[in-house]
Amino acid sequence: MSLPARPGDGLTDGGKDDYAYSGKYAAAAGGSSDPEVPTDPSDNGDFKAIDPHSGVKRGLKTRHLSMMALAGIIGPGLLVGSGGALASGGPASLIIGFGVIGIIAWSIMQSLGELTTLYPSGGAFTALGDRFVDKAFGVAVGWNYYIIWFCVLANEYNVISSICVFWSDKVPLYGYFLLFWTAFLGFQLLGVETFGEAEFWLALLKLVGLIAYFLFSIVYASGGVIGAPAIGFSYWNDPGPFVDGFKGVASVFVFCSTFYAGVESVAVAATETKNPRVAVPLAIRQVFVRIIVVYMGSAFFFGLTCPSNAFANIDGSAGRALKSPMTIALQNAGFQGGVHLINAFIFVTCVSAVNSSIYIGSRTILFMAQDGKAPRFLGWTDKRGVPIPAIVFTNLCGALSMMNVSTGASKAYGYIVNLSGVSTFIVWAAISFIHIRFRAAWKAQGRSPEELPYRAAWFPYNAWFGLGANVFLAFIQGWATLAPFDAGNFVDAYILLPLFPIIYLGYKFVFKTKLWKLHEIDLQSGQRKDLEEAKKVVQSGQPKKWYQTVFKSL
Repeated sequence: MSLPARPGDGLTDGGKDDYAYSGKYAAAAGGSSDPEVPTDPSDNGDFKAIDPHSGVKRGLKTRHLSMMALAGIIGPGLLVGSGGALASGGPASLIIGFGVIGIIAWSIMQSLGELTTLYPSGGAFTALGDRFVDKAFGVAVGWNYYIIWFCVLANEYNVISSICVFWSDKVPLYGYFLLFWTAFLGFQLLGVETFGEAEFWLALLKLVGLIAYFLFSIVYASGGVIGAPAIGFSYWNDPGPFVDGFKGVASVFVFCSTFYAGVESVAVAATETKNPRVAVPLAIRQVFVRIIVVYMGSAFFFGLTCPSNAFANIDGSAGRALKSPMTIALQNAGFQGGVHLINAFIFVTCVSAVNSSIYIGSRTILFMAQDGKAPRFLGWTDKRGVPIPAIVFTNLCGALSMMNVSTGASKAYGYIVNLSGVSTFIVWAAISFIHIRFRAAWKAQGRSPEELPYRAAWFPYNAWFGLGANVFLAFIQGWATLAPFDAGNFVDAYILLPLFPIIYLGYKFVFKTKLWKLHEIDLQSGQRKDLEEAKKVVQSGQPKKWYQTVFKSL
C-alpha cells in the first residue's frame, strides 16, 4: 500500500515547523479541523480493519492487550538479571529497587492511559511528543525508545543462543542466532493476530511458572521440602540485607528499570487493537497487578530463597540458568536437575521476549518513518497491514547480540543493560512531560477533565512525580561507577544521557521547529471509536452468560 497521509506531509515551507496543529493534523486524519463540527465515523475509518492512517491491521483483541500488560515483555532479564541485582545490592536493595521503579512505572502508566485511551493513533507517545511539545522532541523520544528495543532484542538473542550452546555446543553460537533470527522473522511476517495469540499463551505460561515458583518458595522457606532445612529469613541475616550500602541500591535501579521496560508498550499496540477504549484502560489497571505480583513477588521470593553471595563462584562460561536465583534455590533445596528446568523456563520467556521486542521495535520505527523521523521506506505496510521493512530492519538490529562472540555473554549483557536502562528513564520522563503539556492545553482551550474517557489518578502531582523521579534516576543510575571511578563503565552508564539533547537540539536547529503554544495544539483529531462498538450497541441489552462474563474479565 502507499504511504498514508501523515502530519507534516505535503508542506512546502522548506522543512520549517513541520506541521501546524490548528487543523492540519485533523484534516490528515480524515476528520474536521473544527472541533465543533461532528465527524462521521465512516469518513475517518473508525470501523475499518486496516487503520487508514498507518496501514497496520487492527487485529489485537482485548485479552491480547491485557495479557501483554500482565506479563508481556517479561524475559530472562527478570529471571537471570535479578541474580546480578541481588549480588550487587542484596535482598533489601532488590525490594527497594523493584518497589521504587514500580511506583514510578505506575505513575507513567496513569499518564499514558489517559493519553492513549483518548488518542490511540499510530505513533503512541512519540507522535504525541510532536503534537503537544515539539517535532524535535518527538524525534528525540522516538529514537531513544527504539534504542531500548533493539538493545533488549539483542540481549534476548544473546540469552536464547547461549542457552542452546549450554545444551549442545555442536552448533556454534552464531549458528543458533541465525536459526532463531530466521524463525522469528518468518513468524512476525504472519501478521499481528498471530503475534497477539502467541503472546497471550506465552505470557500466561510465564505467569503460571512464576506463581509455581512463589509457592515452592513458601514451602521451601517454611521447611516443607523433605531433606532441606527451613531457611526462613536466614539469608537476610547472613550474608545480610544490603551489599555495598547505597552504592549497591543505586546499582539495582538500572537492572530494575530494564526489567520494567515494556509496561508502556500497550500504547504502541493500541493502534492495532480492535477496541482501544475498552482494552487500554483495562490494560492500564492490570499493570498494577503486574507490579505487585510479578515484580514485587519476584523481588521478595528471590531474596528469600537465594543468598546474595551465591553467584561469587560462578564463572562467566557457566550457563545462564546457573546465574538465576531460581536455580540456586532449587539446587539448595536438593533438586540438582533444577538447572535444566529453569533453562527451559528461561527459554520460553526468551521466545516471548524476542517476539515482543521485534513487534514493539518494528512498530516504533514504522510510525517514526511515517512521521518523517526515520527513513521513509520503513513506513511501508503490505495489504495485510504487515510492516515488512520495519520488521526486517528491527530484526537485523538484533545482530548486536553477536558482540558476545568477542566480549563474552556476561559482558555483552552488562553493556546492553546499561544502555537500555538509562533510555527507559529518559522515555518515561518524556511521557510524564507530554501528559503535563496535554493537560495544560486541555485546560487552556476550555476543556474539562470530566470529558476524558480515562482520567489519570492524582493529576498533576503524579505526573510531576514521574517526571522528577525519572530525571533523578537517569543521573543517579551510574553512581556505582564513580567510587572507585571506572572510566569504561562510566561511559557505558551515561553515554545515552547527552544523546537526547543532541538529537533534540540538532533536529530543532536544522528544521527550525518550534514549541507549540497551548492554544495551537490540536485536541480533536486522533480519536477513534472501537471497532466493535456497533456490535456492542446491539448486544448491550442482551443478558450475558456466566462464562462470557468470566472470559471478558480475562
